[in-house]
Amino acid sequence: MSELKDRLKADLTAAMKARDDVRTRTLRMVLTAISNEEVAGSSVRELGDDDVVKLITREAKKRREAAEAFEKGDRPEQAEAERAEGEVLAGYLPAQLGDDELARLVADAVAESGASGPRAMGQVMKIVNPKVAGRAEGGRVAAEVKRQLGGA
Repeated sequence: MSELKDRLKADLTAAMKARDDVRTRTLRMVLTAISNEEVAGSSVRELGDDDVVKLITREAKKRREAAEAFEKGDRPEQAEAERAEGEVLAGYLPAQLGDDELARLVADAVAESGASGPRAMGQVMKIVNPKVAGRAEGGRVAAEVKRQLGGA
């Protein structure tokens, strides 16, 4: 079993004992998503830490998007609840890359691929995505690649 999954289960128990409703609700949701992912497909599999991080990243993105939608829909209470869940999830994700570090990684990938012009964006993304791996949102990475290739 992955260490991160064990940590999530232990933290859920602690949150339940502390009667922390937001944390309890969020951790239950993540553990359910992990279980669903493990049984999805043709055979049952055990998720590793990398897979769990990807899943938590996906769930955090859902919370961010839902919070924005609730804000636009003039429902600030629900937006705040989604943000609170997102903050809980952020505690289980690797530290996010700063703009300077992201720019450096993209510049290295551009140099490595020899790419030039916006049409080469796919080549650069293939190189930079594994290096970024959950430490920066895909939209941020794509925007930086586009900027460095002269597309924006």
